[in-house]
Amino acid sequence: MFAIVKEPIDVAAVIQATAGRNAGAIVTFIGTVRELTNGKKTIYLEYEAYEAMAQKKLEQIGGEIKRQFSEAKTAIVHRIGRLEISDVAVAIAVSAPHRDDAYRANRYAIERIKEMVPIWKKEHWDDGEEWIGSQHGTVSYEKTGFPKEGGR
Repeated sequence: MFAIVKEPIDVAAVIQATAGRNAGAIVTFIGTVRELTNGKKTIYLEYEAYEAMAQKKLEQIGGEIKRQFSEAKTAIVHRIGRLEISDVAVAIAVSAPHRDDAYRANRYAIERIKEMVPIWKKEHWDDGEEWIGSQHGTVSYEKTGFPKEGGR
């Protein structure tokens, strides 16, 4: 399950997509809209995406994880459109036979999303707005334990 959606994310379905008899662990990451960012009060966020490419990039991330952990199952759903405070913007679930692999793969997934998936957010504050999301390399490979893809 790799999807870009306009409606609220069904987190239970994302988790269920990774369940299986060999899953000793399912690790989830639920990214939500927070009210305060760097001392600014957020009113709401607007997410936009190059949807077809974003879908392919989410699938690519799943493939990268599968190459590192052959028994891992990954599901990623990202929401676009207007999101209010506390709404779920992204849900990631990764299952693996062992928890360390599931934790590492899940962390890798969110870092890769921020690095390479064409999704942008416009933060609306009580005193202005700004587009965020340049995908210019925010992943920390040292923290994920994964090699740099393609020797980057």
